[in-house]
Amino acid sequence: MKSDSRRQGIMDFLMDAGTASVDDLASRFSVSKMTVHRDLDELEESGFLRKVRGGASIQPSGLFESDFRYRQKQAGEEKQRLAAAAVAMIEPGQTVIIDDGSTAGGIAGHLADLRPLTVISNNLAVIQELAGVGGITLIALGGQYSKKFHGFFGLLAEDTLKSLRADVAFLSSSAIHGASAFHQDQEVVQTKRLMMAAAARKYLLVDHGKFDRTALHFLTDLKAFDTVFTGRELEPSMREALDGAGVSVTIVDKD
Repeated sequence: MKSDSRRQGIMDFLMDAGTASVDDLASRFSVSKMTVHRDLDELEESGFLRKVRGGASIQPSGLFESDFRYRQKQAGEEKQRLAAAAVAMIEPGQTVIIDDGSTAGGIAGHLADLRPLTVISNNLAVIQELAGVGGITLIALGGQYSKKFHGFFGLLAEDTLKSLRADVAFLSSSAIHGASAFHQDQEVVQTKRLMMAAAARKYLLVDHGKFDRTALHFLTDLKAFDTVFTGRELEPSMREALDGAGVSVTIVDKD
């Protein structure tokens, strides 16, 4: 097996398992441990995984955000509930921003019933889903494509956002600590901040697993959002802290 195919195989395995040991990968792909280490070094350098003692992981940490494909599989039912609830904030004829997150991206599937709309996004999954849909004017943000985040970032995306204005923006974040949102990647943070600046109303969609976590870069205080949607009631101490900071939280329970 060629190295590129083997490395893709390693990533495919990690998408399901989340973590793997060097011993397991060496056995699974019939190569030496040294070869596995070289593969993991290459994949880590490209930002697709993080090496841990004795193996590798694509699960998030304070410095590392998971691949988009892995995040799509996490808390799927809760993310669908959040997206379905959030679309109630949209009215026909409005301009909507959707960020690169897998949670906010779920809104795209609910927009056909709200046409006409203008949708601005750097999320390739959203762009692909809405391209050619009648009644939706799609503005795809340019920039450099990130396979890891399945979206577009950089100067082109940022300059475009500075020239646009929207009625509402839907964002996701990888970590909530205290009354603030954080993310591991500074370029992603910059794009999200510009999306917030471009919108009259702003909503954050985060599954309950994002709370009481932190990441390297501060994104924004949660009170900057009109409300924060999440799918499970928070711990009393956490809810009290958010209420005290003036953060609006909307719990989207199961039916």
